[in-house]
Amino acid sequence: MQNLTEYTANITTTNGNLTIILKVCVVTPFFCIFMYFILLMLHTFGSHRQFFDSTRYILFAYMLINDTLQVLSSVLLFLFVMANLQFPIVYCAPLLFVSTATFLNTPLILATMSLERYVAIFYPLHRPAAWRVDRIWIIIVTLWIISCILPMVDFILLRPKPGVDVRTTPVPCKTFVLNATPIQTLFKVSLNGLFFATVAIIILFTYIRILLETRKMRQDRTSVVKALNTVLLHGFQLLLSMMAFTFPITENLIVLHISWLQEHISFFNYFCFGMLPRFLSPLIYGLRDESLRFFMRKAMPCSSAQVNPVARAKPLTN
Repeated sequence: MQNLTEYTANITTTNGNLTIILKVCVVTPFFCIFMYFILLMLHTFGSHRQFFDSTRYILFAYMLINDTLQVLSSVLLFLFVMANLQFPIVYCAPLLFVSTATFLNTPLILATMSLERYVAIFYPLHRPAAWRVDRIWIIIVTLWIISCILPMVDFILLRPKPGVDVRTTPVPCKTFVLNATPIQTLFKVSLNGLFFATVAIIILFTYIRILLETRKMRQDRTSVVKALNTVLLHGFQLLLSMMAFTFPITENLIVLHISWLQEHISFFNYFCFGMLPRFLSPLIYGLRDESLRFFMRKAMPCSSAQVNPVARAKPLTN
């Protein structure tokens, strides 16, 4: 009987190891492809000074950096969980801080980029000072400060469980480590809802105002229509970001129709509604831009494209 128990335990352990390897093999290629395109975009930005003459491209580069930090921290946390590694809270908290702050920063960036399109259409010659190229860093720093509110509150309200030393006791590197009290959970849910609701209202407002302006204008309708499509794309990106909040709904649906283990359900939610939207959002926006796509194609190692004089002379429209 003891041998049978040991044999069953060995099978369970083997199946568990194969499942972990399979999950890592699914996540790693997507992460590598994402990093390749992100680094290619950032290299393109750094190699061509004209991109820094447009607030739209500066904000997009900032979004790329933010998404890179978010995906990198998320994948590291995923690998720690898969390897069953545990750390004291003092070492785990900075990684959780970066993951939470960058997650909240994404919708704020989308709202800012939509407002930038609004300002470019309605104030093309007399832009407010904060929206100029030399002052846009003020808005970027403000976004970082706002997005750091939630993780800072998590640290302030953190109350470790009895017997847990934040400097020596190893714990799983997960968000529930910092969200140990009902007050923290309520604050986090309320703030997340406020963030995304505010961003949705801003994007909807800019879309409607630009749509009304499109009907009024008889000249230069092309640039206004492009701005309208850009704002609509930001709304789609926001929808992708909000998919992370569908975890409870999808978990209940999967439990009702499929008999999966909880760890498999969590991985499915993480990959489909956590990682894939983060991968797709910057790629869709970046590859859609003609100027950026042209220079990215030239920067690729295997590219043999020749510089088209017309394309070279084509200005970067703001």
